[in-house]
Amino acid sequence: MWENLFRHVNIARKNVHIPDGRAKDIPGFCTKYESQIRAAGGIDLQLLGIGTEGHIGFNEPTSSLASRTRIKTLTPQTRKDNARFFGSEEQVPHHCITMGIGTILDTRHCVLLAFGSNKARAIAAAVEGPITSMNPASALQLHPKTTVFLDEAAAAELNLKDYYRWVYDNKPDWQKI
Repeated sequence: MWENLFRHVNIARKNVHIPDGRAKDIPGFCTKYESQIRAAGGIDLQLLGIGTEGHIGFNEPTSSLASRTRIKTLTPQTRKDNARFFGSEEQVPHHCITMGIGTILDTRHCVLLAFGSNKARAIAAAVEGPITSMNPASALQLHPKTTVFLDEAAAAELNLKDYYRWVYDNKPDWQKI
């Protein structure tokens, strides 16, 4: 996150709280992390990507839609998709700490970003499919303020993409981002 985002924006280190995957007491860390979120008054903005299988954070398919921060075992697909960040698939960890879907849904504003044709199936299922733990991003349908930013390739499998564009183009200015 520091390499790809935080070093490029004006944010103080003290305001960034990335889960510590090297914590000695992972359950204790996760409980403390949730407590820190509550003590801070919650999360204002959650910036999310989506995995090719529909995960958000690292809430893999079948993750509980009420889950909180915890350890997760990564799917082989997620490990393959993330190999570019680690040098090889063998170097990608098998486990991670992630905010749970319930934690994410407590955020005041969720922003989901997806770019590329490899995200099109997951986006279509998340936006137009049923809410299901098989596509964890579909839980964002339950959130009162989620904004989704897509390129044409990621939007390619949306059945109603022309309607979504029309709705956005015809919103009052105060509703636009």
